[in-house]
Amino acid sequence: MAPTMIAAPCARTCQGVTVMAYIDFTSAHDQLLAPAPRHDPVPAGAPASASSASEPASHLSALEWSVVAIARDDRLSSLRAPSRLSVAMGGLFGSRHNPRLADPQLEALRRMAVLSWHHGYTVPTSALTAFTDAGYTMAQYETMLASIAAARVARKQA
Repeated sequence: MAPTMIAAPCARTCQGVTVMAYIDFTSAHDQLLAPAPRHDPVPAGAPASASSASEPASHLSALEWSVVAIARDDRLSSLRAPSRLSVAMGGLFGSRHNPRLADPQLEALRRMAVLSWHHGYTVPTSALTAFTDAGYTMAQYETMLASIAAARVARKQA
């Protein structure tokens, strides 16, 4: 987000040159709403292998980000197994769209993203455990949540 610059109400002339003052009104709140970086920067003097061994990766691939984006429109009911009645109704009237993914790791990401889109930071501990058991890190969880929180705020302001 570009900083908001507003000119001071007056300008001074100093040695024939007009000098105007500018004030940066960006707040810390705006910086908190900015999306989290997609990766941890590597210090200039550190070798790449030492950084990757000590810090877990916090980025998600393009495929994983698309799963997070698609999960925005999924309902909480998509996290539960279909009931016998809904299976029977699907057989009678035609089956509904199944949002579940075939890849177990991507399905764990989708489930966490659905919970995060609907509940924000308040997700059950069991869901967080299933997310990390699927191979994701807490840094990736925090990156995803920061992006979802920024999108939720932007949607409310629009």
